[in-house]
Amino acid sequence: MDTRDFIMIEDMYGAHNYHPLDVVLSRGKGVWVWDVDGKKYLDCLSGYSAVNQGHCHPRIVRRLQQQAKKLTLTSRAFRNDQWPLLAKELCELLGYEMVLPMNSGAEAVETALKLARKWAYQKKGIPDGEAEIITCANNFHGRTITIISFSTEPLYRREFGPFTPGFKVIPYGQAEALAEAITPKTAAFLVEPIQAEAGIIIPPSGYLRKAWEICKEKNILFIADEIQTGLGRVGKILACEYEGIKPDVVVIGKSLGGGLIPISATLSSREIMGVFRPGEHGSTFGGNPLACAVAREALKVIQEEKLPERAASLGEFFLNKLRTIKSRYIKEVRGKGLLIGIELKPEAGGARRFCEALKEAGLLCKETHEHVIRFAPPLVVKEKELRWAYQQVKKVFKQFN
Repeated sequence: MDTRDFIMIEDMYGAHNYHPLDVVLSRGKGVWVWDVDGKKYLDCLSGYSAVNQGHCHPRIVRRLQQQAKKLTLTSRAFRNDQWPLLAKELCELLGYEMVLPMNSGAEAVETALKLARKWAYQKKGIPDGEAEIITCANNFHGRTITIISFSTEPLYRREFGPFTPGFKVIPYGQAEALAEAITPKTAAFLVEPIQAEAGIIIPPSGYLRKAWEICKEKNILFIADEIQTGLGRVGKILACEYEGIKPDVVVIGKSLGGGLIPISATLSSREIMGVFRPGEHGSTFGGNPLACAVAREALKVIQEEKLPERAASLGEFFLNKLRTIKSRYIKEVRGKGLLIGIELKPEAGGARRFCEALKEAGLLCKETHEHVIRFAPPLVVKEKELRWAYQQVKKVFKQFN
């Protein structure tokens, strides 16, 4: 079977809820992937930053194989010997007191939302059922009904209502808008340090700190969604570290599973996380020993291979190289660490055709919000590989000019 055969079968039997590039991948190693026809590509998406450690990292694969032979699932009805160790290691690494495990990023965000509401009723005295959570325009926190209830993207919301009440949306990057939106019923502020899905939108310097200070002053929870930006992607373990702030609640996922298995987590203080009681929230697979064992090794790889430091230095190098490309279609090149976007002018005709051309050149990227090409290679990428990637991007823009 070749690429066309697989695409035909998928289009016939698979739900059409994605619009992937027409490449059918069958193998991966490090920053490279191969399709079913044997063509090699440099992965510049990393599974939306879930593969920070590179494809099939041998240490992480080995740990998965070891654990898979011992114990894979117990449910949380019983204890296992991997979850307590991951909980301890996560809290010590990120500086929190308690953590709740889930599987997907959206589940971890839902956990944070439920946590904020329960904390507001128990600790802040907001009347039951009246808590409000403030979010930002152009956010992306997942696709559950509750999460799309505060999305501003029509595509995510159209024909999926009615929606969950209790959310207020303000402009991103404007601390004064947050201050004005707070009422006595405000429980929390949920924000992405960098809006990745919106097109690598980086807020003004000082914005996160100012928002965090407003939350402290008004006694509302500052919740950071670090699912894409966290665990080294932007040059530090958490993006919030750039402004020296510690969120009341932080949400992580994606590369916590080392690119092998889904696992996510919500972390907070004992005072906040302690509002949960047995039976109020959970997941059959959340905290399973297989995922926890993999996550423990994934965290070790991030730290021992100094992936945040690599993202910081190599990201600066790649960003500066991309900024040298001259094209009448490029509006802006921006990024932090190895999370970089090239925003195109409307007359470019959208980013999709550029991503398709880059695929033909051996570089796998993905358009986001129609006019932005996103570059987010695994953090194990080498400078020579980024030089090669730059040359392909340069050629493609020259081709379209």
